Amino acid sequence: MPGEEVNDSLEAGLPLEQPEQPTLEILRHSAAHLLAAAVTQLYPGTRYDVGPAIEDGFFYNFGMPHGMTLGPSELEAIEKKMGDLVTQKIPFERQILPKPEARKLFAEMGQDLKVAIIDRMPGEVGEVGIYRTGEFVDLCRGPHVPHTGWIKAFRILRSAGVYWRGREENEQLQRVYGTAWFDQDELEKYLHRLEEAEKRDHRRLGKELGLFHLDPTAPGMPYWLPDGFIILSELIQFSRRELRRRGYQEISTPLINESALWKTSGHWEHYQDGMFLMEGENGQTYGAKPMNCPNAMVVFNLGTRSYRDLPLRFSDTGILHRNERSGTLHGLLRVQKFQQDDAHIFIAEDQIAAEYERILEIVDHFYGVFGLTYQLRLGTRPEKYMGDIDTWEEAERILKEILLRQVGESRFTIAPGDGAFYGPKIDIIVDDAIGRSWQLGTVQLDFQIPRRFACSYVGADGAPHTPVVIHRAIYGSLERFIGILIEHFAGEFPLWIAPVQCEFVPVQDDSPEVANAIRDAMHSMQEAGIRVFQSQSAGERMQSRIRSSELRKVPYIVVIGKRDVERGDNVVTVRDTRRNSQATLPLTALTTQLVTEINERRLPGS
Repeated sequence: MPGEEVNDSLEAGLPLEQPEQPTLEILRHSAAHLLAAAVTQLYPGTRYDVGPAIEDGFFYNFGMPHGMTLGPSELEAIEKKMGDLVTQKIPFERQILPKPEARKLFAEMGQDLKVAIIDRMPGEVGEVGIYRTGEFVDLCRGPHVPHTGWIKAFRILRSAGVYWRGREENEQLQRVYGTAWFDQDELEKYLHRLEEAEKRDHRRLGKELGLFHLDPTAPGMPYWLPDGFIILSELIQFSRRELRRRGYQEISTPLINESALWKTSGHWEHYQDGMFLMEGENGQTYGAKPMNCPNAMVVFNLGTRSYRDLPLRFSDTGILHRNERSGTLHGLLRVQKFQQDDAHIFIAEDQIAAEYERILEIVDHFYGVFGLTYQLRLGTRPEKYMGDIDTWEEAERILKEILLRQVGESRFTIAPGDGAFYGPKIDIIVDDAIGRSWQLGTVQLDFQIPRRFACSYVGADGAPHTPVVIHRAIYGSLERFIGILIEHFAGEFPLWIAPVQCEFVPVQDDSPEVANAIRDAMHSMQEAGIRVFQSQSAGERMQSRIRSSELRKVPYIVVIGKRDVERGDNVVTVRDTRRNSQATLPLTALTTQLVTEINERRLPGS
């Protein structure tokens, strides 16, 4: 994404040992070098920064001469030049140089961005690795494929502007993205997935379907339009009903708190840069809350708690704000204002395993409703953490044992250093309809923050004890989840969350009999809890109105004409847009069918 900071650790140190069989990551890293070789040959004076392999591809950052921009014609020329270099089978040749000599080499070449990388290396680094690909020289640990002839199935995808080292005060560079695979068939499959993803892009569909609006006056803070707000509300109501049955109590807490609260929780030290801050009239600093956990601690401390009260489950769907870098914002998937199906559960230590079992059951249910499969990922202690190592190691051990017992070793991975600053976490990784993975919900185990707030309950022994807190959001950001649902279903939502569930299309605009019949039918269906709408496109032909309804992804379209009214049997013609079928049936039967589908939360087409 434009603006993201790049880890340039691959550029430092000595070359890594060449494996017998290069991996896909090695192939893509080599393709990044091939890209840079092509760009520097085509455009002399180009300065180059870093070019790592990434998920599904690679990129390279360039400082282009004379401020030029790499547009479609330039990208086409670059891809062609890369193809020429592939046919030449140019070897990737590694060399070890003393750091001063490497610095001098890149300085003489005018590659100040590489010099800056060398200057950031620790003082104890005495030698570095470089790779030569013909005339192109790069600072790199490698490893690489033997020669450019290995890189046959590749494609240059797009370019974007990025800030050097991801910082907005720095120079803007040109980033070129590409993808590479071992064979052409895999490349074609990937390009097909990209085409499908473009068709499903939630930003385009969200605009076409009138779901949300993103305005430059409020970057990353979506306006929910009426139809989009229906989806958001249905998800919140579903979560509320399910959690209420499971013993959760919903609370609502302030949007803004004085900095003392965030200092107590530890967020001020660890998360201050991610907060929107403001000054009050008394000179104190306030912050819009980026998460709900400190507020939940305040609520817990309002009364005397007993071990009999535990588990004590507080849910909160309040609005949150996070001050994200502008370059990282992406539709609904990365926003600055959002809501979560959030909860904080206060428990005794011996209740951890049982409560996680209950939460994982909720995860199964919530994602199963949408036919989404998921994996789990255990994030362990980060570099900057709060508390003592012994407590962290115990929390990590507990979570790993729970995962092994509940889902098995094949259903989770471990992400070292990816935990929250106050505790390890289990993230929920969802696969969508076209095979993409998304990180959504999270379940975090916290021994630290309740200690900082002096939370306590009276145990069975009559003594005070500090509770453990589980922070959990199943869907995570509802904005992000809805964005993924839009793309997963390509805008064809399950009937229960579809903004308009049934639309009536009259054959004639000027028939009072038809108008009365539609009014009565709509009233009947609304009484049954069905969201209905009447086509209002006056003057348009019936087929044009039906096509308009289909483009808006309305699941059921009812066509009523004068003949239907004259029959007097309340039989209507119904078009099921998701199954591309049509049937004639009594209005009461249609109403029953829709109510059943809504109540059972059936998936489209099931």
